[in-house]
Amino acid sequence: MSMAVHPNIPTVTSDLEPMRGEKLVRPFTRFAQLSSSGGLVLLACTLAAMIWANSSEWESYTHIFHEMEVHLGVGEFMLQHQGHMSLGLFINDALMAVFFLLVGLEIKREIIVGELSDVKKAALPIVAAFGGMVAPALIFVSLNMGHDSIRGWGVPMATDIAFALGILALLGSRVPNSLKVFLTSLAIADDLGALLVIAFFYTEHLNVEALGYAAVIVGVLVLLNRFGFKSAAWFLVPGLFLWYFVFISGVHATIAGVLLAATIPVNPRVEVSRYSRYTRAALDVFDESDDPTQDIRTNATQRAAVMQINENGRLVLPLLHRLEHALEGPVSFLIIPIFALANAGLHITGGIGEALFNRVSLGVILGLVIGKPLGITLACWIAVKLNIGVLGKGVTWRQIIGVSCLGGIGFTMALFIATLGFKTHPDYLDHAKLGILTASAISAPAGLGILLTCPPASEEQADDPDEPRDG
Repeated sequence: MSMAVHPNIPTVTSDLEPMRGEKLVRPFTRFAQLSSSGGLVLLACTLAAMIWANSSEWESYTHIFHEMEVHLGVGEFMLQHQGHMSLGLFINDALMAVFFLLVGLEIKREIIVGELSDVKKAALPIVAAFGGMVAPALIFVSLNMGHDSIRGWGVPMATDIAFALGILALLGSRVPNSLKVFLTSLAIADDLGALLVIAFFYTEHLNVEALGYAAVIVGVLVLLNRFGFKSAAWFLVPGLFLWYFVFISGVHATIAGVLLAATIPVNPRVEVSRYSRYTRAALDVFDESDDPTQDIRTNATQRAAVMQINENGRLVLPLLHRLEHALEGPVSFLIIPIFALANAGLHITGGIGEALFNRVSLGVILGLVIGKPLGITLACWIAVKLNIGVLGKGVTWRQIIGVSCLGGIGFTMALFIATLGFKTHPDYLDHAKLGILTASAISAPAGLGILLTCPPASEEQADDPDEPRDG
């Protein structure tokens, strides 16, 4: 979480008796604050999709997500996708662009001010992500060489950050904080690699004119950033047009989210010291305007002071952080679960053995279950031996192996790449989905089991930030 609530910072309602409405939503609020909550919601929607797709109502699942058309337009202008747009395509092309915007914001934050900004700290997760992408791809290619199913080589390359971090969160303070930082950085670097794969290898027919318009909009967004515009509207409105031109260009529309994220300002409008000085001055005005005969509804000066304090908060927080914070909830609890519901529903016909033991399913399963941990662990070992990177404080090689197994939880990004690679081969797509679900079901308990066998982290290692050490 980029802007999680700090437990030591009091709020104005900390010591107040909660209202009835607050009592009703308190269980949901507490659940949403859990580190594993997003992964649990995602898992629930995945199970719901599988049950629905294999129930007596499976035809309704197919109709709603893959046959029912969605019409977007203004007046006579209608947005089309090769003749029509199903609800599933709308989810994958439009809603998922918001998810990729959030991913892009996280990547930019990590590169500029986060763990990936320090070359020594960034080296290990970047090398690990590279190894964790190459090994699964090679395994898939070796099983599908000479067949048209080889288009799915990118499917087992991806790690699902929500699931992986959710599983790690279940261990709480048993694992050192540096291991959590490593997995987060690894997953973000992995996402960046997956985005490059989507952009360069899963783009078919290009509309050069549309790409030109998209490039012009990106240029305008860069200028807005350079000229000091800090309001979200200046970027999100052009971002809608950017999405449209990328959508009709042949490049997958979700890449627009990443391009937009790259142009979002990361610097605040005012410095912290200035914010503190002027906010305290506004608080002084608020206190001096206190009138026992009035309350906030009738005291215009106090209302103005509060509004200025809110504006000061907006100016001291970079737009990147504000957008990231605003998108985390909707993406985790709405967009990704809807994506899972629309794409994880696999209608299994015939024998399960036939569906599992074919080149596509085996390529995905072996790629994620064996290729991911092998590639990540081997890449880490080589990086440490060559002094390219260092293990974090308190991190053991057994923990690296456990985390690398969690990297085999492909899910969201893997499903997304599968829908791109096999959009004209529904049988291959079903086999890839089954492989992703099976591999994730194996990788999660395998990684968790290995990490549970590791000695608990000391209190200092569990709480302190990552400090590197030699392997």
